[in-house]
Amino acid sequence: MTGKLIGVGTGPGDPELLTLKAVRAIERADVIAYFAKQGNSSNARGIVASLITTQIEEQLGYPVTTEIDRRHDDYKSATSAFYTEAAERVAAHLDAGRTVAVLSEGDPLFYGSYMHIHVRLSQRYPTEVVPGITAMSGCWSQAGLPLVQGDDILSVLPGTLDEIELRDRLNGSDGAVIMKVGRNLPKIRRAIEAAGKLDSAVYVERGTMANGHSMRLADKTDDVAPYFAIVLVPGWSTRP
Repeated sequence: MTGKLIGVGTGPGDPELLTLKAVRAIERADVIAYFAKQGNSSNARGIVASLITTQIEEQLGYPVTTEIDRRHDDYKSATSAFYTEAAERVAAHLDAGRTVAVLSEGDPLFYGSYMHIHVRLSQRYPTEVVPGITAMSGCWSQAGLPLVQGDDILSVLPGTLDEIELRDRLNGSDGAVIMKVGRNLPKIRRAIEAAGKLDSAVYVERGTMANGHSMRLADKTDDVAPYFAIVLVPGWSTRP
């Protein structure tokens, strides 16, 4: 008998936005696994901290994050080796018959690190995925910003794209969510301005968290943005 792998979405940051199913999965798990940069605490663990009691904890520490360009071969080889090793650490618990809940900020199958565990282990072990509220829905809810309606097209764009591609994608969509902002903010701002959408764009920082806030991107005078930041470009041009 092997254990069960559960990918658990912890939502965008506010612990009250955990689903009931996520809470039960965490409380019943034998092992709680989570990702974090080496030497740092895990944001996903912080969201569910009150639910962790006697479970075994397995921290999976990233070897690199932004130190090397993501397109560099060294980055690709380091992260690939890390995810393989992390999957085997989780597999060791599963082989011992333990149920392992792997935490994922937002939703596990939407830009989540859990996906790397899932594709390596889901064919070998019983697996369940508990969906979570995404960061983008948490951000547009905090901002109170209707994003798309009717036949509007919504694009979800990583801020790591080249500036020209960002501009072109924005031109081809009614509404847009730009994720992975951080140090990409100056480039994102230029792309949005080139697409003629700066006046309507909204910057949201740490959406749903205690220190979260939102503002018009045009009113943000600096280029500093944390990892937990999203830029929203609303569609619904016919709104009343």
